[in-house]
Amino acid sequence: MMKSLLIANRGEIACRIIRTARAMGVRTVAVYSDADANALHVRQADEAVHIGPSPARESYLVGDKIIAAAKATGAEAIHPGYGFLSENADFAQAVLDAGLVWVGPRPDSIRAMGLKDAAKARMIAAGVPVTPGYLGEDQAPERLQSEADAIGYPVLIKAVAGGGGKGMRRVDAAQQFSEMLQSCKREAASSFGDDRVLLEKYILSPRHIEVQVFGDTHGNVVHLFERDCSLQRRHQKVIEEAPAPGMDEATREAICAAAVRAARAVDYVGAGTIEFIADASEGLRADRIWFMEMNTRLQVEHPVTEEITGQDLVEWQLRVASGEPLPRRQDELSIDGWAMEARLYAEDPAKGFLPSIGRLDVFDLDPFYGAARIDAGVEQGGEISSFYDPMIAKIIGRGESREDAREQIIGELLNATIWPVRTNAGFIVRLLRHSGFERGEVDTGLIGRDIDQLTAPEPPSSGILNAALGVLAMPDGRDVVGCDVLEHQIAQAARPWTSSSGFRLNRPASLAARLVDQSGTVYEFDRGDGIDPAFVSRREEWAIVPELGTTFAFRPYAVRSSNLGPAADGAILAPMPGRITAVEVTPGDTVTKGQRLVTLEAMKMEHSLTAPFDGVVAELNAAPGAQVNEGTLLVKVERSE
Repeated sequence: MMKSLLIANRGEIACRIIRTARAMGVRTVAVYSDADANALHVRQADEAVHIGPSPARESYLVGDKIIAAAKATGAEAIHPGYGFLSENADFAQAVLDAGLVWVGPRPDSIRAMGLKDAAKARMIAAGVPVTPGYLGEDQAPERLQSEADAIGYPVLIKAVAGGGGKGMRRVDAAQQFSEMLQSCKREAASSFGDDRVLLEKYILSPRHIEVQVFGDTHGNVVHLFERDCSLQRRHQKVIEEAPAPGMDEATREAICAAAVRAARAVDYVGAGTIEFIADASEGLRADRIWFMEMNTRLQVEHPVTEEITGQDLVEWQLRVASGEPLPRRQDELSIDGWAMEARLYAEDPAKGFLPSIGRLDVFDLDPFYGAARIDAGVEQGGEISSFYDPMIAKIIGRGESREDAREQIIGELLNATIWPVRTNAGFIVRLLRHSGFERGEVDTGLIGRDIDQLTAPEPPSSGILNAALGVLAMPDGRDVVGCDVLEHQIAQAARPWTSSSGFRLNRPASLAARLVDQSGTVYEFDRGDGIDPAFVSRREEWAIVPELGTTFAFRPYAVRSSNLGPAADGAILAPMPGRITAVEVTPGDTVTKGQRLVTLEAMKMEHSLTAPFDGVVAELNAAPGAQVNEGTLLVKVERSE
């Protein structure tokens, strides 16, 4: 077994690897950029090495710096985690050439499965069914348009070198193809340095089923059963679970056997995932499930497999990389119970899931519940940066049944308090309570069909408003729970001369109160109209109160701020720090409401900024390639007369 390990990653996966390695007696070395100087993984590791500026292309994506850090600290092996360089065959080879152990598959296996078109051809040869589509070398837009027309719409455009939901576009009609192709190729070039694409028939009732596989250097390959990752937004997974709802034993046996054949076809070593697309219009059937791609690394959702099998997959990785055989044979692996994972992102669902950045002044995942497993890469006081993926934690529930696992995650997030950074916690709660999801009737279109319902949080209850009011009335500003607020208000009510309850002879004892939230919305309510026993905290003039997964912040209405409310009429502001990737207009252009003006890339995603109404471009301050800060005026549109 290796004695020292460098983790070439950050966030929750780096923290996870450090925990397992430490339990195995392996010394750990972290690497970090400027933005991560005080990150949790840096403080948890035995040693940490600075590798460059905040942008990933200048730090976490520079293989030479990582290898140099391993040599300087005496690390024997490098674990890439997922993302960044984890599926970079050249980096894997460079690690081996440097005399270090690579915790991952052989470089040739990464190359074989890294390009989706070549991987599909190999799978066809191995007898693994694949989705109908176009894998040709001819990348001329006219040829791609012709092939898409022949396949029939809807069609999915996918980056050949893509992964993680990047470089993918659904096209529903021929007239949309050219614009979607350009957008996909632009994002693919930015994310992967390769703008080539392939085409696939888009399955209208799709389920995303994947199988965890593992191989060793002794010729053994096993599967650890399937996961269902169908709940997705923009091709990015939100909820994953294992086993897959509605999967019978015959179908499970067929899909898992196909996954093992796929792994053997590339002499696979280490942890990998074979991803399939299933047409679920008639339930899960083996003859309606097709190979999509292979991820030659550990997946974000690997904890659900760990929870149903009782195996530590990171430990398996370290043992296999050290030359040991797989810890279990196939006949020693079985499914026990049900597990589910929710990805907690720093983003605002109510604003189109725009990433949210800043300091986590409050980060408390339900102080009362605490039954679920939490894999987090941040803690209270940490910073959410614009430079990296916005996922900050994974909430994993496990139980004897699917309902047990679901309720664990809901229970963990109902009173989660996270502020001022916005998160998707409330969105997750609403999604887990969706009637279709409760019944196990999931497909990749579920979120999109009900997006308005899922992204619209309930307004705060009168009880929550009164809890906030009570905290703001307390003199010491300490963190309190709702029952403490209630006790305080009861005591105040017993003293009519100091009470804020509106006591007046011959008049009702209630009095309307007003609070304002961060967005400038004003809430008027009756004082004393019930108080929920929620966790409440105060940060300066703000009372921070969670309800149903949404964290509200209130202050007295009399306190005003110049930054409350919307931006100036017609002013298109950068919603977050990022890089301009496309400018579609010039000064003086006539534009229509909804027309795309500028494309901003931030947190590895493209965001289109559109005209708020019909008008004329009066001012343009955006140029392709420029870095902009949040709130920067990019375009000013004046209404047409």
